[in-house]
Amino acid sequence: MNTATSETVLTDGDVAELGQQLRVDAVRAAAAAGSGHPTSSMSAADLVAVLLARHLRYAFDQPEHPGNDHLIFSKGHASPLLYAAYTAAGAITEEELLTTYRKLGSRLEGHPTPKLPWVDVATGSLGQGLPIGVGVALAGKRLDHLPYRTWVLCGDSELAEGSVWEAFEQAGTEGLDNLTVIIDVNRLGQRGPTRHGWDLDAYARRIRAFGWHTVPIDGHDIDAVDEAMTAARTTRGAPTAIIARTRKGKGVAAVEDREGMHGKPVPDPDEAVRELGGVRHIRIEVGRPPAAERSAHGGDPTAALPVYDLGDKVATRAAFGEALTVTGTRREDVVVLDGEVGDSTKAEVFAKEHPERYIECYIAEQQLIGTAVGVGVCGWQPYAGTFAAFLTRAHDFLRMAAISRSDLNVFGSHAGVSIGEDGPSQMALEDIAMMRALHGSTVLYPCDANQTAKLVPAMADRAGITYLRTTRGDTPVIYGPDEKFPIGGSRVLRSGPDDQVTLIGAGVTVHQALAAADRLAEEGIRARVIDLYSVKPVDAATLRQAAEATGRFVTVEDHHPEGGLADAVLESFGNGHPMPLLTRLAVHSVPGSATPDEQLHAAGIDAAAIAAAARALVGR
Repeated sequence: MNTATSETVLTDGDVAELGQQLRVDAVRAAAAAGSGHPTSSMSAADLVAVLLARHLRYAFDQPEHPGNDHLIFSKGHASPLLYAAYTAAGAITEEELLTTYRKLGSRLEGHPTPKLPWVDVATGSLGQGLPIGVGVALAGKRLDHLPYRTWVLCGDSELAEGSVWEAFEQAGTEGLDNLTVIIDVNRLGQRGPTRHGWDLDAYARRIRAFGWHTVPIDGHDIDAVDEAMTAARTTRGAPTAIIARTRKGKGVAAVEDREGMHGKPVPDPDEAVRELGGVRHIRIEVGRPPAAERSAHGGDPTAALPVYDLGDKVATRAAFGEALTVTGTRREDVVVLDGEVGDSTKAEVFAKEHPERYIECYIAEQQLIGTAVGVGVCGWQPYAGTFAAFLTRAHDFLRMAAISRSDLNVFGSHAGVSIGEDGPSQMALEDIAMMRALHGSTVLYPCDANQTAKLVPAMADRAGITYLRTTRGDTPVIYGPDEKFPIGGSRVLRSGPDDQVTLIGAGVTVHQALAAADRLAEEGIRARVIDLYSVKPVDAATLRQAAEATGRFVTVEDHHPEGGLADAVLESFGNGHPMPLLTRLAVHSVPGSATPDEQLHAAGIDAAAIAAAARALVGR
């Protein structure tokens, strides 16, 4: 076994041999698994060999070392290359690579995930590695002031994704000279040639326009790759893009630069290994990171949350902004990211108090969530938000964040038809369904200011993705400032031994349900009212008690019927728990412009509609 250290000057021949080893091991791993992307790995092997041998600074035995560089494989399908690099670095064994890759229970999955301690985030949904890398680099430069470098390996196909260009602009504007993207321009995508083929200048022109330093090179020329990475490490004031012309399937005639060879083992792995010069056992001792220490996050845990008087009318978005600011005082690890609507979401209140921890991502929702995931990688507690309707643009980033096991707080304002005259383009009517569907997520929808104030800091203590939905208009304060709102709980606002029906709402519809209950009481109909502020996890015990007591439910939500509040309620039943009679009130049409009260009435989710549904259920 040959062992070399990156502190030693390796000859170009040594590094070329390492590149061939990475190709061979990618071929072998995919052949053993019977699937994978060896040709996409082979094109970038020389790039990774130079990085591993001469430029990466990483303590594989200390993945939490604050000085470690970050390597993100945005082209996550090239996982055979990444795992081959880990093998060369001694982080995993050759046996693990060749016997467990893509197998049930293996940590070497088809696309990388943080099951491996050296993988920051899950990749494979193309166009996400660079946006997240921007967040990692930004945390190092603006928040932690640490000396690490962020390296992102992208494929040329993914440069068709708009999210990549959101990232280029954010990084260029921020002057992230601690960020390098390496673009593997191998000309071939999944089904054929890419948009620009091997026109490196086409890529360079576009990327330079966003304020980047660009270095077009031959990606198989060891000297050129080394010089480009050296230039990236020494360039100041701008991020660097290394735009490398490569050949897909490099080194094996049967697959090199040939269409139709994507995403499958090479036709004759044994012959391919022979053509590449045979199996090697080179081990590289990757350069150690510089001494570094991440500052401890302090804060004043005694800082008091805002308090609102019973009967006052306060928008939950306003309470959110004030409570978020206090949360930032209590916890100095809180970072807020805005999509250029902080004046509306009220995140700007945080910006005025804690400007050094406020990141403006502008109207680029994919970059907003990508940046949040990136700063979260570095141990910060991100709160990212915009209008709830516009989070739909970032859904795939949220989906991948769940796969990454990211801890991420998301807030969405201006939810539902209750926003009024702005009309349907601004109304979030799908967001609860979208966020509930994320693995391990939490979904909160407060109805008043004091409830909102209590839930905002609780989000930071929750694992996974936590979403809080806020309302644009003012709503009455119905809870005192000392009341508690545990996540997974609910509040029963009206109840009695003779209740005939249960009215269930969240957010703005809680107030409509209370008004409906008062109307019904005047008619002799007793209605229980539940504020289901925790939509996920839902308070199944309270719902089942209500079903047993009343046998009839009316759910009412400022949301489309699919995947929202009613579906959350129904998940508490079945499996031996009898289902109550149920009427679901929700927004079934595409709204227009109208006042908030007119909107609620037209959608059939106001107090009158709730009372009518309850009467029908009890036979009145």
